[in-house]
Amino acid sequence: MESFEYTAHTSRVIFGAGSLGRLPDEVARLGATRVLLLGRRAPDLGPLSVARFDGVAMHTPVEVTERALELLRASGADCLVSVGGGSATGLGKALAARTGLPQIAVPTTYAGSEMTPVVGETAGGGKATRRDPALVPRTVIYDVELTLGLPVPLSVTSGLNAMAHAVEALYSPQANPAIDSFALDALARLARALPALVDRPDDADARSDALVGAWLASICLGAVEMGLHHKLCHVLGGSFGLPHSETHAVVLPHVMAYNAPAVPAVMRRIAGALGVTDAPAGLVDLAARLGAPMSLASLGLRDSDLATAAELVTAKPYPNPRPVDDVLVVLQSAFSGEHPVSGGAPGIGAAFSSGGAPDIGWLTDEVVASFAGASSERLRDLLGDLVRRLHGFVADNDLTEDEWKTAIDFLTRTGEMCSPTRQEFVLLSDTLGVSSAVDLLTNSRSPATTPSAVLGPFYVEGPPAVPPGTDLAVDLPGVPLRADVRIVDLDGNPVPDAVVDVWQSNQDGFYDVQLPDLEGPVLRARFSSDADGRVWFRSILPSEYPIPDDGPVGEMLRATGRHPYRAPHLHFMINAPGFRRLITQLFVAGGRYLDSDAVFGVKDELIVEFPAAPDGTRTVEFTFRIAPLEVGRA
Repeated sequence: MESFEYTAHTSRVIFGAGSLGRLPDEVARLGATRVLLLGRRAPDLGPLSVARFDGVAMHTPVEVTERALELLRASGADCLVSVGGGSATGLGKALAARTGLPQIAVPTTYAGSEMTPVVGETAGGGKATRRDPALVPRTVIYDVELTLGLPVPLSVTSGLNAMAHAVEALYSPQANPAIDSFALDALARLARALPALVDRPDDADARSDALVGAWLASICLGAVEMGLHHKLCHVLGGSFGLPHSETHAVVLPHVMAYNAPAVPAVMRRIAGALGVTDAPAGLVDLAARLGAPMSLASLGLRDSDLATAAELVTAKPYPNPRPVDDVLVVLQSAFSGEHPVSGGAPGIGAAFSSGGAPDIGWLTDEVVASFAGASSERLRDLLGDLVRRLHGFVADNDLTEDEWKTAIDFLTRTGEMCSPTRQEFVLLSDTLGVSSAVDLLTNSRSPATTPSAVLGPFYVEGPPAVPPGTDLAVDLPGVPLRADVRIVDLDGNPVPDAVVDVWQSNQDGFYDVQLPDLEGPVLRARFSSDADGRVWFRSILPSEYPIPDDGPVGEMLRATGRHPYRAPHLHFMINAPGFRRLITQLFVAGGRYLDSDAVFGVKDELIVEFPAAPDGTRTVEFTFRIAPLEVGRA
């Protein structure tokens, strides 16, 4: 049973392209009238801006803060606005700590300090950390346009710095489900965004993804205590003057390799988010691909500094999943830029060794590299990601030959069972939730539209076109049903001439393609909406039914203790010129298996009342809202 504590630090967050334009309103919302700007960029605040300090420095030196404080007092400012990376935000926090003034942070990198109650200040050759909820900026404005000009090298190291916040949050003593979710999402976003913005620095979508990832990672940084990685970077930056984000980029995979034997489950989750088989090795490979610095030596650290750094890192206790008694070997590995892997890294001996299965990363890399000549970049990326995840599954579970042969046999029998009237692979996709996942990603980006649902394995192209009011059941037994639906656009205007395909099972749970004795299509038809967007027809009330379970998919369900039943529903496919196609289902309210549908297809918005008329006929009325082609995923 889980137990945890979670403290959230409240900031108002404004995210989006052009959101910097809302800065004057945010100043006014805080009741301020005199702004001190901190940073090298100076947004136009008109008369609100009374002074600007552009002497921001890394690691927030106390002497720099004192100079800024003099300007603050002389200007009579009542609000701080920091524009820039972590150094600008850090200076704002240091001033807020001394004056109590409200701060608005406008990050232009992926550093993450803006969402935390922490500031690190350097003085006398050391760096001290202060933590106080009052240090959290009142408002944070994330304007993607401000990051479009961020140099690629700084984008890369800043993004890897953000990844460090997410990684250490996952094995922090304060880790909890909310932080875990934020951290894994941040890692996945940054892992896909950073390569894209290296190739296309002005890619606004990639920049947006990276900025969201950095925001999520910074929430993690502010909510939990950090471990060995952040301690190392504080010492290397504060005592040896190493650049902040570059140091994070170099050190992180080596600390991960050191901690991996103590938190193998966390490392598997990180590897999954990164799409690699081994988390530390995968991260260092990503850093190399991005052109990040690979060693502390390249940042200016001297070999003679390592022992001193190790002593400073171990001087005070702090949380870490593995005792920090071998810090020197971590520093030596990071100093030379060796290639670490979980549980072992070349050149640092038994301190990292945990034995176990051999590393297959080299094989994964060879296979991924073989796709370099793919006909499209999208195909190359999809196959590469698939191979990395498959190899990761094989490695993480130490898969045996017998287990893999069983899987191959299962897939072979699944394919052999497919026919024009039986799509076992579609059924497998449905029962594993893949069909619903793809459906959500593809069709659920416009909340104003009717939710979509899976197509299912029993749709048949070209159903018979019939006039309004047709009885789809003909003479089949069942509870009579009258369906009256409308097709409208997002503004509620009727959509005439929409092509509406309808299909369903009989009262025993079979579709016509499963009943060879039936002549012609039954319980399926194609309608055209009238001038009012209306379609109506007669049929029978759908009932719950089992999906075909006499094949490999049925074996899988039985082996895992799952039932094969689907909740009762009607299928609809709606096509109209100029609109996105909608595939969906209407589920009978009160029907069985609504909470355990075998293909995970039920959505609350699609559960509809089917009330009874005085003559016993059940009725259903529903309005489908469809989106124009330009709405949703391209």
